[in-house]
Amino acid sequence: MVNLILFGPPGSGKGTQAKKLVEKFDLLHISTGDLFRYEMGNNTPLGLEAKSYIEKGELVPDSVTIGMLRNKVESNPNVSGYIFDGFPRTIPQSEALDALLAEKQNTVHRLIMLDVQDDEIVSRLLERGKTSGRKDDLDESIIRNRIDVYKSETAPVFAFYDTQGKAIKINGVGSIEDIFNRLSEEVSQLA
Repeated sequence: MVNLILFGPPGSGKGTQAKKLVEKFDLLHISTGDLFRYEMGNNTPLGLEAKSYIEKGELVPDSVTIGMLRNKVESNPNVSGYIFDGFPRTIPQSEALDALLAEKQNTVHRLIMLDVQDDEIVSRLLERGKTSGRKDDLDESIIRNRIDVYKSETAPVFAFYDTQGKAIKINGVGSIEDIFNRLSEEVSQLA
């Protein structure tokens, strides 16, 4: 089993690359956004709890997010591994993910960060905004704020796994295929 965290700022290409890695390595893609949509859309107890926080404009507590993650992992025990996308975003979430996998006698094998400069991210998200329907992809000041939030709140997760010898950076600039080839080379060493 290979467990990966695909990591990087918004617009770094995590979702695009995760889809390609899933196909090549037969991994289960776990996106927190997808988990939230599924749980809330199906009015599960965790979905209803998450919705109650979101409706008040509050952050969903880690315990709820971890519960959703646990449900997804436990309902897919026979996969070749997982790609975690959009999670963990904080050190406490990283610790919770490690604990969840340890319960299954497993671990995070690698955090792979797609390294992309801020101006490239802004350019990508503004372009994506033309078709995504996401208002936050159309405003450069909002995009730059998202990058700043990533740097202050999420980037420390890289250091958390780096101290365990599990984090690497991959150049996230170039064609989709070039970036995929770099990622595939790294994942192949783990498989």
